[in-house]
Parts: sequence; C-alpha cells; structure tokens
Amino acid sequence: MPRKAPGALRVPVPGGRGDGAVSTLFISTCPGPPVCTAVHTYLFVDGLDVVARSDSRMAGLGPERLLRPGGPLRPADTRRTAEVATQEWPEPGPDRLTFRVRLRGAAVIWSGLMYPGPDGRVVEEVRFRLEQYLGEVERAYEALKGRRTRR
Repeated sequence: MPRKAPGALRVPVPGGRGDGAVSTLFISTCPGPPVCTAVHTYLFVDGLDVVARSDSRMAGLGPERLLRPGGPLRPADTRRTAEVATQEWPEPGPDRLTFRVRLRGAAVIWSGLMYPGPDGRVVEEVRFRLEQYLGEVERAYEALKGRRTRR
C-alpha cells in the first residue's frame, strides 16, 4: 500500500488557512513614547494586525528581541514556540501571546494562531513563502538598525 503525503492526511480547517494559501508578512514598529508606552512590534499577516486581533490587551515585544538573528521569528527545521507579545497592562487571563514557527521546504508556517480573519472565521495557521518571509524579517531588522545609528 503506497504511503500518502503528509499534507494528504490533514483535513483543511475552514478559515484556518489549511487550504495551502500563501500569506504575506509585513512587520512594523511603534517608536514608543510619546506615541505609546514602549517600543513594540506590529506583525501584519495579509494586512491584519495579528497581535491586536488575537488579544487587544497585548502589545508586540520589542523589535530587538523578535527580529534579531536567531530570534523567535527566525524559522528553523524544528518547530519552536515563539513568544511575540505580552500584556501592556496586567489583567486577568493569559499574559503572553505565542504561536509555533516552523520551516517546511520553501515555506514558513505559523500555527497555534487564534484570530478572526477578514471574513470573521478563525485563522489557526498561516504559511508564507520562505523568500518573502525572510526578506521581510531582514528588512524590518535592517530598518531597526538604521534607526539606532541615526540617534
């Protein structure tokens, strides 16, 4: 009996991007005071702010922490849990936002997500083309380094 490909064993999750669709990542940073309390990172997937849509009490971690070489957004062959946001003001409930990041062939996959997509259905997983993903992480990191040298 021939083996099925691993993807053939999964059932697509409606709204969960399990349909193999490719997303686009855009990373931005907030400069901190006086705009807000601290410097933090925005993660946009297909134009949607993942942190704000996942939990409005959260703010993305600092870009130095997320974007550095070897940081939590850098994909690896083994799946890892990436902490990407914390609560700005402590309240009851989870105090950290995490998801899993893994490299699979020429794709980077974020799983363990839980935010409303543009159609209102829950997004649980997104995949990016490796070239676009790494290019965006590197672009945001270089922009951060450029801002630090201008100060």
